[in-house]
Amino acid sequence: MGWRVIVVSSRAKLDYKVGFVVVRMDGDEKRIHIDDIYALIIESTATSITAYLLAELVHKKVKVIFCDRHHNPLSELIPCSGSYDSSGKIRSQIKWSENAKSKIWQSIVGEKIKNQAYVLRANGLVAQSDQLMNYRNEVTPGDSTNREGHAAKVYFNSIFDEDFFRHSDDVRNATLNYGYALLLSTFNREISALGYLTQVGIWHSSTTNHFNLSSDLMEPFRPLVDHFVKKSNFTTFDQPEKLAIVELLNSKISIIDTQQYLTNAIRIYARSVLEDAMESSDPNQINYPVYEF
Repeated sequence: MGWRVIVVSSRAKLDYKVGFVVVRMDGDEKRIHIDDIYALIIESTATSITAYLLAELVHKKVKVIFCDRHHNPLSELIPCSGSYDSSGKIRSQIKWSENAKSKIWQSIVGEKIKNQAYVLRANGLVAQSDQLMNYRNEVTPGDSTNREGHAAKVYFNSIFDEDFFRHSDDVRNATLNYGYALLLSTFNREISALGYLTQVGIWHSSTTNHFNLSSDLMEPFRPLVDHFVKKSNFTTFDQPEKLAIVELLNSKISIIDTQQYLTNAIRIYARSVLEDAMESSDPNQINYPVYEF
């Protein structure tokens, strides 16, 4: 599996030649072996790419993300089938029991709140961290009492400020949204590669969300982006800041007692949720990463 995240941010022409992605720009030519690539982000709308290369990228399970004229993620390339046994897995996915989904969602929400608490503690907000840990211990199957929502209000008002509004138009939200979009796309890739549908979720069930399952699975990973945004304290959000967020995908974290690149950790975690925990209705089968904030 690839490990490099390639960002094309200016006018370029991309095509395929004998196992390599060929990038031509300003008279220069660069070649990158396709097996080394985990994700390709096309930031510039002035970039052209051949259909042959797109087909090879899909075949190699490389995630391709296209950005809009503001350089924000807009769409992505998703294979029709990511696994040889995808039909069987989709049948199983559609039949997931409500009991299994409730228990798995309880575990995912609890893990997310725990990681949020760790972010607060890393920023010296001990009392607020303890409050979130109390919320975490109160999470019920299916999070029927919405501990996730209560925790989010305390969390964002604490890590940023009382006036912070999640959907306001400022640098912090722009950075959060970009980081979350990259995480979502990474989960889309892994879910498709495992042969499951991104549309059919565990808790998220919007008819207009094509990535319900990805939205579910990514929740415990959001605090990674939050901590990065808090630590970075960006005053602008342009190309250098975006590249810094992309580098998050190349950071290493601990999972099942090994150090893994974030993209590999997501693969291990997603497989444990979908192929172990959901099939056995046992949230203890989930391999969560361990963060060091």
